[in-house]
Amino acid sequence: MEPQVIIARRIARELAPGMLVNLGIGIPTLVANYLPAGMLVFFQSENGLIGTGAPPEEGMAHPTLTDAAGQPVTALPGASTFDSAMSFGFIRGGHLDLTVLGGLQVDAAGHLANWMIPGKMVPGMGGAMDLVTGAKRVVVAMQHTAKGAPKIVKKCSLPVTSLRPVDLVVTELAVIAFRDGRACLLESGPGVSVEQIVAATEAELAIPSKVPEMIL
Repeated sequence: MEPQVIIARRIARELAPGMLVNLGIGIPTLVANYLPAGMLVFFQSENGLIGTGAPPEEGMAHPTLTDAAGQPVTALPGASTFDSAMSFGFIRGGHLDLTVLGGLQVDAAGHLANWMIPGKMVPGMGGAMDLVTGAKRVVVAMQHTAKGAPKIVKKCSLPVTSLRPVDLVVTELAVIAFRDGRACLLESGPGVSVEQIVAATEAELAIPSKVPEMIL
């Protein structure tokens, strides 16, 4: 199973009926594909849509119906559209139950860096700062390493998105929670040993005596 699929399937298990959920660009968008059958979750796009559906069939895209990345989406029956001021009112007002964001780095205290690599072209922070600060729960979806280098680090070397720690990081190797300023290993990836996780992680992990494997 591809790493992105493992991550998206595991995060889908964090969803519950009736949640208002924002999915970021990249791996987070895949989470909607693994929503349990029959579960009603309201997906919000920060550009002003609640009730996003699956990508449209070829030739059926509407130029004004897109997600925050500008990619075509569909709207489910009962969907609502609104302006950016209302959209960020939902986000900043603490009305989002969950946001799923990609990450470049997460440090040992749970601080996320996900919007800028110095020296490279930066389109802007987008809604990342608002989402991390305003959502009730923040989940990061990212691969565990980049070109062999750990992405879960002692301290972020990239600009931090928010001073608020994230709640959970899900990678293809592990599920890690952040409690009381510590990174705590909750689950291992399919067929992954604790030793493999530790070797791929720069931050120190609190490890229980028994680490269950992810259920996908």
